[in-house]
Amino acid sequence: MKHVPTLDIRRYDSDRDAFVAEIGAAYREFGFCCISGHGIPRELIDGSYDVFQRFFALPTETKMRYHVPGSGGARGYTPFKVETAKDSQYADLKEFWHIGREIPRDSKFADVMPPNIWPAEVADFRRYGYGLYEALDQLGTRVLRALALHIDQAEDYFEDKTDVGNSILRPIHYPPITQDNIPNVRAGAHEDINFITLLVGASAEGLEVLSHGEWLPITTEGDAIVVNIGDMLQRLSNHVYPSTSHRVVNPQNENARKPRYSVPYFLHPNPDVMLDPLDSCITPDNPRRYDSSISSHQYLLQRLREIKLI
Repeated sequence: MKHVPTLDIRRYDSDRDAFVAEIGAAYREFGFCCISGHGIPRELIDGSYDVFQRFFALPTETKMRYHVPGSGGARGYTPFKVETAKDSQYADLKEFWHIGREIPRDSKFADVMPPNIWPAEVADFRRYGYGLYEALDQLGTRVLRALALHIDQAEDYFEDKTDVGNSILRPIHYPPITQDNIPNVRAGAHEDINFITLLVGASAEGLEVLSHGEWLPITTEGDAIVVNIGDMLQRLSNHVYPSTSHRVVNPQNENARKPRYSVPYFLHPNPDVMLDPLDSCITPDNPRRYDSSISSHQYLLQRLREIKLI
């Protein structure tokens, strides 16, 4: 059975050409790759999971104090059964929190990137939450360097396009499933909106990726982080890098009765980046797929409406 490969990102420095070719091939085929050797300390990951679990264990009325109605969940808390996969009639079985980029409040993007909210009840939430945000942002930058080289762009092509990206760290809690035969799943089949998503802690079963018509389970080992392509990068790369459907299914065993936690980091471009296909990705075999121009912020709003967050 085919499986999504795991590649050691340290090879970008020691064996660059081969690494770029392998990661490019993985993304062209699966839209997914697992990245090891990233150097993010275990203590930071474990500490983050600990503070996130402590937040989700708070009473509902406490958590709802951090819900900002009308904001699309851009910061703070989004309650259970709100987000709904595009074209799905059933809401996902999850609640989540959003941490965004800290930017100066006189930034030109301040109106679309609100300040963060931090729960007073959980000590060290900000330290671990924003520490993990920054670590995954830096790792995402390293992955994008390899992806740029693979499509004949300069190594630093993405850096001035993501340095104030509207990126989001999303700790998610999927509560224990207590009823049998419910129509909802933990996360319905969907594609991500952003450039790339980095998922820490996909060690629990449930994540599946659609490849050539079949669902392949993904679980990671050791320090590996799952990194997948989102729709914005698919558009910019003229589908050289596919944004692949994935889902989180309900376990068919006793693990359904246990909570599941995961922490994806959605790496977004800066709000004013135009998502027009790159010339290097347009070939006779892969003609230009998009005629209209759209900015990443316009694209984001369009998609948030589709998944019922705004």
